[in-house]
Amino acid sequence: MTDHYAVIGNPIEQSKSPLIHTAFAQVTGQDLDYTKVLSPLGEFAQTVDAFRAAGGLGMNVTAPFKLDAFAYATDLAPSAQMAGAVNAMKFEGDKVYAENFDGLGLVRDVVHNLQCPLQGRRVLILGAGGATRGALLPILAQGPAEVVIVNRTVAKAEELAQLACKHQSGAVPVHGVGYADLRARSFDVVFNATSASLTAQLPPLGASAFAPGCLAYELAYGKGLTPFLKLAQEAGVTRLADGVGMLAEQAAEAFEWWRGVRPDTAAVIRQLTVPLV
Repeated sequence: MTDHYAVIGNPIEQSKSPLIHTAFAQVTGQDLDYTKVLSPLGEFAQTVDAFRAAGGLGMNVTAPFKLDAFAYATDLAPSAQMAGAVNAMKFEGDKVYAENFDGLGLVRDVVHNLQCPLQGRRVLILGAGGATRGALLPILAQGPAEVVIVNRTVAKAEELAQLACKHQSGAVPVHGVGYADLRARSFDVVFNATSASLTAQLPPLGASAFAPGCLAYELAYGKGLTPFLKLAQEAGVTRLADGVGMLAEQAAEAFEWWRGVRPDTAAVIRQLTVPLV
């Protein structure tokens, strides 16, 4: 019997999730179909209710419904609680289990695919929004030397840093700062978790932020050489990456959560990769 899954969003046509999960099902021999669900704004709960009533077993959640999914869930995983948002749901009877796999996907891409350990590294994250919230705990679990969150509104960065400290043992220092506070500091890994690249803009970051041998990672994907990656390249950074691997790895986390088998992501990453030029 074929099991049913979907991704829900508005708009939804741009989603690569059906392509990814269909490929995963083929390589793992799972009998499932995976579709796109366009939910009217303000009708998230009704749309999900209808999907569940038709036998749907799980959903990925994309913009603008990650907060709606957070409110809809009955059981929130720590990852979702920290992120304040949900990107995957699993339905079992009256239970709606909810996760946020974005951070795990990011870390697996960096550590496993790009072979860039985070342990002992100085990590800088640009932006203090939902993407950073979702990434913090998995990054901290890797044991970096420190994590610095930089944001235009300093208070948001400071608030998120304090929240992160409460959710971990305190072994890793976490600081929230403004761009002016970075001065001549440099970092081993720099993540752009702002939305600036979606509009071809550049965060106010100086080239000195990139240490020799740095990895510059753009969480957006499929945009080619974004202004952030171009800045890093001009600063002499040779290790550049966008979020295509993160996209594939967070999907693999959800697939394993649903199906109990983890698919290999290499073929999907190759298929979706856009050259960084």
